[in-house]
Amino acid sequence: MTQYIAAIDQGTTGTRCIVFDSTGRAVAMHYEEHHQIYPQPGWVEHDPLEIWQKTQSTVRGALDKGNIHSRELLALGVANQRETAVVWNKRTGRPYGNAIVWQCTRTRDLCQRLINDGLEPLLRQRTGLVVATYFAGPKIRWLLDNIPGLRADAERGEALAGTIDSWLIWNLTGGPNGGAHITDITNASRTLLMNLETLDWDQDLLDALGIPRQMLPAIRPSSDAATYGAVTADCLAGAHIPVCGAVGDQQAALVGQTCFAVGEAKNTYGTGSFMLMHTGEHPVPSPSGLLTTVAYGLQPGRCCYALEGSIAITGAAVQWLRDNLGLIHNASETETIASAVPDAGGAYFVPAFSGLFAPHWDMDARGAIVGLTRYITKAHLVRATLEAICYQTREVLDAMQADAGIELRTLKVDGGAVVNNLLMQLQADILGVTVIRPRVTETTALGAAYMAGLAVGVWPDLESLRRHWQVDRTFEPQWDESQRAQGYRGWKKAVERAKCWVED
Repeated sequence: MTQYIAAIDQGTTGTRCIVFDSTGRAVAMHYEEHHQIYPQPGWVEHDPLEIWQKTQSTVRGALDKGNIHSRELLALGVANQRETAVVWNKRTGRPYGNAIVWQCTRTRDLCQRLINDGLEPLLRQRTGLVVATYFAGPKIRWLLDNIPGLRADAERGEALAGTIDSWLIWNLTGGPNGGAHITDITNASRTLLMNLETLDWDQDLLDALGIPRQMLPAIRPSSDAATYGAVTADCLAGAHIPVCGAVGDQQAALVGQTCFAVGEAKNTYGTGSFMLMHTGEHPVPSPSGLLTTVAYGLQPGRCCYALEGSIAITGAAVQWLRDNLGLIHNASETETIASAVPDAGGAYFVPAFSGLFAPHWDMDARGAIVGLTRYITKAHLVRATLEAICYQTREVLDAMQADAGIELRTLKVDGGAVVNNLLMQLQADILGVTVIRPRVTETTALGAAYMAGLAVGVWPDLESLRRHWQVDRTFEPQWDESQRAQGYRGWKKAVERAKCWVED
């Protein structure tokens, strides 16, 4: 009987389940979108119950499409949108409210108070993160402060909190009937609550944010031979498949790209873009505005670290062109439309809809389009949107090379947007490095499958995973250094126009 690994990839806009065989080949996949909820400007929410329902239906859909029985699955891995926070009642399984999405800016005042109180240096030193609306800890505090009765329930141990991996694994393994309340080490490192040295929740930070320790999940390795628990949910027909891999989506992509050596890096193009560089077994502080984070953990109490540059809006800017402006009908049109012009005509688009993330970390920045003349057409704006994705990546790469002391020569890329050949060529041109697209571009799900498969022995070690990784296409830089420098100067000038826009 053929045996498989299933991976749930729960992302910002939807959920997919992919079933992989022992060679790392995807044999079946099913995907469903969920609603984006915008209660007021700057606020972004998801319905946790809808996400759980979509998760179950994508698992069933993938198995049905592949004609695979649940008993043929050896293990299940989970990858997830990382900093999105949810709280729920452990007796009823009901959320106390919608999940607060990583893009949401409602915690701006809370974050500013932490900065004003002088706590940012402590938080930065302990967690490797900056104080920003991005992270899960302030979101949990906001929920505690704004949902009646939640703090009392949390103090009594009746309210549970976590990122989406915790919510899904708790439901998969029984929910109110003994579900495992865990998170993996990569997701824990994105909360502003985990100490990068001890790899545990930091009591000083919990006290600073006013979060009861008992509502938080246990921190486990990303690949756990002890398993987090067995699936009892109906989506797997009660087959009791072990859930033994969990990893935040960007770290999952790092694993899926087999970036296991110091200095190897990947960039994922999704709703936002996220570049991670493997830095080894010791955390590397960043004076350049990057995040020091956990790359993955294979054993309790040990992990590898990474530097990360997080960009809030990249693919979401293309969605904005489609949904808000009506300039395109679907994302795939952007390559053809942008190719109709040789450049962006001097226009720059800074999509700072949720502020600027790395390396600027400006919560008060907002989107801007500059350099407009009567010459500019729809095609120029579409091309400027693709260039914005690449220029934001350039800013992150410059900071990463400075912090790590490593000159990057190749960048592995993944995510839905990498099928756009023009975007990938622009990325190579703007960076001045070779861009490599793998044959399997759904590397987030692949990384979750790798973590689960390592735990149950499908793959014996990391080197065995490298042997499955294959190149689809490489993109070499074509711009000369003068063109590259001129374009980048214009981008940085445009970014300055977008900074510090919100004054109240």
